[in-house]
Amino acid sequence: MLTLTNSQASIHDFLIHDVAEYLARNGITTQVVTTGTWDERNATLDASEIDMGWICGAPYVNKIARGVPLKILAAPVMAHPRYENRPVYFSIVVVRADAQYKTFANLRGARWAYNEKNSHSGFHVVRYFLATRNLNGNFFRRVVESGAHQYSVELILCGDVDAAAIDRTVLEMMSANEPSPVSRLRVIETIGPGPMPPFVIGGHVSEGIRLYIQHALVTMHKKVDGAEILARARIARVANIRDADYDRIREMLRIAKATRL
Repeated sequence: MLTLTNSQASIHDFLIHDVAEYLARNGITTQVVTTGTWDERNATLDASEIDMGWICGAPYVNKIARGVPLKILAAPVMAHPRYENRPVYFSIVVVRADAQYKTFANLRGARWAYNEKNSHSGFHVVRYFLATRNLNGNFFRRVVESGAHQYSVELILCGDVDAAAIDRTVLEMMSANEPSPVSRLRVIETIGPGPMPPFVIGGHVSEGIRLYIQHALVTMHKKVDGAEILARARIARVANIRDADYDRIREMLRIAKATRL
């Protein structure tokens, strides 16, 4: 039995369940594990206690650097034209629609929220952005960890913080589910594009099964039930990718290393 988990925002948990059912219909017996925290799920992947996962790009490159035996499978290509039919995504800096802030520079002295310290889209990419402008965490008056992109949005809307960097794909799904809260936000900066979070599989899984799953993922859009699954997640297709595609994140992490929040 192949075990799967999602180490992306919980709003995308449904996708992992749908993918698991799709693989099961195609001959791979599966079980989804979505209990525990982000860190706990990542740890189970490290220990080969879970076979396959959809994980953030920064944890992926850090795992590979530590020698964790993971193999890269594929990555989603989002359907919106802004993604140009490529497996990429953006982080967007958002504030309340009625806030005074017009640009990122206006946020000096503001209250900032990030989702998780392992997140590229909400944490590391901001450190990189600050580093490229010779700024550091002192740029913000207060920085808090929310625990999830959705919670960062809630903190902004209730006035507890002023801004956060949100994975645009998460905000798009939030908007699809409940447009009203998202309509109360305004984008003041876009960072990216960067390589899309990958599907990965443990090195302990046989090459034959790995290649079979990889083929099943990248051909989902060609089958009626697969295309329906992807459409629910606002995904056009799943693309073949390589480890080298994540060198961009490696470079961003290197630049961000000396910058704190």
